[in-house]
Parts: sequence; structure tokens; C-alpha cells
Amino acid sequence: MEHEEIVQALEGCEFFKYLEKNHFDAVVGLCQAKKYDAGEDIFQQGNLGENLYVIADGRVILERSVDLGARKGNITIDSLGKGKLLGCWSTLLGEPHILMSTAHCQQPTLVLTLKGSDLRNMMVEDKELGFKLMERFCFLLRERIQAAYGAMEKL
Repeated sequence: MEHEEIVQALEGCEFFKYLEKNHFDAVVGLCQAKKYDAGEDIFQQGNLGENLYVIADGRVILERSVDLGARKGNITIDSLGKGKLLGCWSTLLGEPHILMSTAHCQQPTLVLTLKGSDLRNMMVEDKELGFKLMERFCFLLRERIQAAYGAMEKL
């Protein structure tokens, strides 16, 4: 992806869209584009999480394997499309974390990958950027928790 295409993807992302132009330029330098085929996993439940992913194009299902004794299987937490962010939130807090779901591509999907620790370092150095992103993080975390509770109610 070209620089301008990455900027457009970030501008359309729920997490980054409220940033100032100078912040976009800084975040673009952290992004690497990667294509996934339909049926491919971006990450799997139980793996160590280090990255955040912006869906530039495509659709991803977040699934969690559950074992409730007699009830075992996978539940869909959410279906995410263009502009959505997923991955390991704990990297923004400077903590290693085991991923709690699998991100499964429903169709060919293009994502921007950002190493969470690099973004965290940028947020620590630029307090204005850090505050804006942590504020967005709170809203997104609320949405994901609500989606997880909705998925659990279907069990």
C-alpha cells in the first residue's frame, strides 16, 4: 500500500479517525499492510498478542472457543469490517497478553498491522496523542465487552 492509501485506511478507522494530520503521518510509519485469504486466521486464541490490526478491506469474525463442561464449541463475538480495529489491546498498556479470541477472515482481507509496543511508545512520548487514543480505546473496549456479553447470552 502507498502512503496515501494507508492514511485513508487510518482516517476511516474507528480508533484513529479523530487524530490530527501530524499524528496520522507518525502512525503511518508504524503500519505494515498484509493480505489474508478467505478462511485464513489473522491470529488465534491462546497465542501471544503483540499487534493491533486495522481492517482496510474485507471482513473478519472474532470467535472464542469455550468449554463449559457439557457445552463446548466456538461462539462468534463479533463480525468486523472495513475501518474496525482488532488485536491485542494490552500492548497499549505495556503488558504481554494471551489473545482471547481468534480472528478468522470471512473473505479476502487487507489489514494494517501495528506493533502495539511501538504505538505505546509514541503515545508516551506525545501525551496529546496518547490521551486521544486511550479515550478511543475506552469506547472500543466498551463495544467489545458488550458484544462478548451478547455472544455469551446465546450459549
